[in-house]
Amino acid sequence: MTHPLTVAVLGPGGTGGLLAALLSRAGHRVLCLAGNSTAATLRRTGITVRSAQYGDFTARVEADTELREPVHACLITVKHTALDAALTRVPPAVLGDALAVPLLNGVEHPAALRARYRPDRVAPAVIRVESTRVAPGVIEHGSPFTEIDLAGDTVPRDRLEALAGALAECGTTARVAGDETAALWAKLAFLAPFALLTTRYGVPLGTARTRHREELQALVAEATAVSRACGAPADPDRTLARYAAFPPAAKSSMQRDAEAGRPLELDAIGGALLRAAARHGVPAPVTDRLVREFKYSDDAAD
Repeated sequence: MTHPLTVAVLGPGGTGGLLAALLSRAGHRVLCLAGNSTAATLRRTGITVRSAQYGDFTARVEADTELREPVHACLITVKHTALDAALTRVPPAVLGDALAVPLLNGVEHPAALRARYRPDRVAPAVIRVESTRVAPGVIEHGSPFTEIDLAGDTVPRDRLEALAGALAECGTTARVAGDETAALWAKLAFLAPFALLTTRYGVPLGTARTRHREELQALVAEATAVSRACGAPADPDRTLARYAAFPPAAKSSMQRDAEAGRPLELDAIGGALLRAAARHGVPAPVTDRLVREFKYSDDAAD
């Protein structure tokens, strides 16, 4: 095992709870940051994971409502819609030299984090996983993989390698990506078509990639063009092949949020894509239509 780390996890939900439990089981000290009720539950019962990949297990974690001591890294695993409020739990003076590692959807959050914390310690990461918090401290991990790319063009490489090593040893597929922009856009170019289409029509991926095939292909083509304009290579055929490899019942996290009545990360996903498209003069009519239809349905509901 690598040298044990002390890792804070801001937002121990589906993604954060899974990583917190895996790191704790591997022997690292984990401090979960959450509201009073969730923190009390985690201190009392730990985190229980149900997973075909990792088995069913319970891991002990520490929990608090705010970061009060130095850590090696803080994994920021809240939804984009809750980011501003959640960051009040991580005072910049306390985080200090530690890595701030956002595992958020979208491409615009690193700039906001670098304005708040040490810019050369903000290490944006992307994670590919299907994991859901079904109750405080209870995580259901549904995908047969947990893949993490750590980035940060100005972050010391040895710090990234140490965290990637710890995450790999606890069972994830973790690596240090060579280019931050490429890593973030690779995730968004894959996620945006998946999230927008499954959520707009309320169908799992298997239905979306058959019944709505033409729209899916158009969305992928638009996302690929925007990604390339931003300097990140993207391959539409590879994206479509990855969708084909997913189980037909797979749902996007945004679709799950919609089903549960939670706020949608529409702006961080669809909005960010459209803003980048506008900056670079890339047409994205299908993406634009779907985002406008979401907003129209929200206005109608109001």
